Amino acid sequence: MLQRKPMMAGNWKMHKNAAEAVDFIRAICAGALNPDVEVVVCPPFTALKSAATTIEYDKLEIALGAQNMYWETEGAFTGEISPPMLAQLDVDYVIIGHSERRQFFGETDETVNKKIKAALAHKLKPIFCVGENLEQREAGQALDTVSSQLTAGLQGVGDDNLAKELVIAYEPVWAIGTGKVAAPADANDVIRHIRATVASANKAQTAQDIRILYGGSVKPANVREIMDEPDIDGALVGGACLDADSFVSLVNY
Repeated sequence: MLQRKPMMAGNWKMHKNAAEAVDFIRAICAGALNPDVEVVVCPPFTALKSAATTIEYDKLEIALGAQNMYWETEGAFTGEISPPMLAQLDVDYVIIGHSERRQFFGETDETVNKKIKAALAHKLKPIFCVGENLEQREAGQALDTVSSQLTAGLQGVGDDNLAKELVIAYEPVWAIGTGKVAAPADANDVIRHIRATVASANKAQTAQDIRILYGGSVKPANVREIMDEPDIDGALVGGACLDADSFVSLVNY
């Protein structure tokens, strides 16, 4: 049985240039980060090289993540970034299926599935995002929506190393960047349902071992009560990860 190590992953979205990324990474690592929490920073593509070099040169105990990728290894795909390109930069994780990618850039369950398979094939660890919007939640469709996204996204992935190589992030769309947050017990209920959904298609132990994060207006003021819930293994953080002191507080919850 794997021990589910807590994770705090910062999704910088479209913030920070290369120089700012270096300063930020050094700032968060200047303090005493909880060694029992895995720390992941996810800068924009343009800052990945600088971030990777800083992490290696300074011998920092944090992981590097990308915010997206395409599923093909190369080709006539203007503006896209391939898995081998990320792997060459020593990227560890890649966020796949974020609600903003679905909402603004046409991401579908089918393309999410292709990206997850491609990431795993190139030794990248997906942070696979699922979550319902406000309309679906108010219609009582939250669990069905999440189950559908999970089933489609993980189709054909299988049990092999799933718990060690893939992280799931539950992000209710209505709580992202709005200041609203799901009540910790409610978030835990959905995450417990996610674990049960994984168990129904995979080995029961895989479902127990896989890490599932919560995302949606997580900040220092509420992270402790979120992390007290038994099925929540960490957070995928947006706005609160852009300030060094704030992010350190989240890691040291």
